[in-house]
Amino acid sequence: MTEAERSQVGAQTFGEQLRRAVATHGRVVAGIDPHTSLLEAWSLPDTPEGLREFSRIALAAVAGSVAAIKPQSAFFERYGAAGVAVLEELLAASREAGVLTILDVKRGDIGSTMGAYAQAHLLPGAPLEADAITLSPYLGAGSLAPAAQLAAEHGKGLFLLALTSNPDGPQVQHARTASDTPVALEIARHAERIGNAGPGQWSNVGLVVGATVGGAYRELGLDRVAPSVPLLAPGFGAQGAGPAQLPEVFGENAGHVLVSLSRGLLSAGPDEAALRARAEELRADYV
Repeated sequence: MTEAERSQVGAQTFGEQLRRAVATHGRVVAGIDPHTSLLEAWSLPDTPEGLREFSRIALAAVAGSVAAIKPQSAFFERYGAAGVAVLEELLAASREAGVLTILDVKRGDIGSTMGAYAQAHLLPGAPLEADAITLSPYLGAGSLAPAAQLAAEHGKGLFLLALTSNPDGPQVQHARTASDTPVALEIARHAERIGNAGPGQWSNVGLVVGATVGGAYRELGLDRVAPSVPLLAPGFGAQGAGPAQLPEVFGENAGHVLVSLSRGLLSAGPDEAALRARAEELRADYV
């Protein structure tokens, strides 16, 4: 990517960058989740050096075939400073290659602490700068304000946990507020409100909605209150969801779904050509 192209991309909001990436490269988001078992399957050592080679191969293979990559920060952090250094390298290399990054960190706190988390990941030039991050909104909508403000200032994105794919999620996400509104619905309303989407645009603030939540996304009304938000959807592939779940779970908003795949994609490695072929197959499956 030339300097002029990087400058043009930088002038766009995250929502519009993402919409264009999906239109150009398809809706698959590659989850970069270097489990110990996956490193072993790739015949790589469970060390920072193995992690670095894994990240290099994965990015080289999927660039141009996916809408974005989604590194899971925990799998880098477990190596300490050396692993975080690899994550910094991966984020920088993705930026250089023109590949959008959604850093899966699920941060959630209040006040200056949330502000510090936001600066770590959303401030241009920060070592761990990403195009978007995942956030937990369960300390209240106001807790997100520092991250939302910084994201808006710099054209970055946020994905708020709304309806997650874990079995215990409904205990909190389906619970009702004093005004008898499902918690997940309040989160969706907040995402739509702070996302700053113009007519026909994709919001800078999306939701995490699992592809395995059945009818909850529509039954709770999230589809009606947040029509512009992108939907980051785990649960495809190894967790059981497939192409049929796009219309079944998300209805008329299926066009905003980002299909998050990790094991279903990375199991084709470590051969770079095989990984690229798998990415192209999955891109065709999830049109």
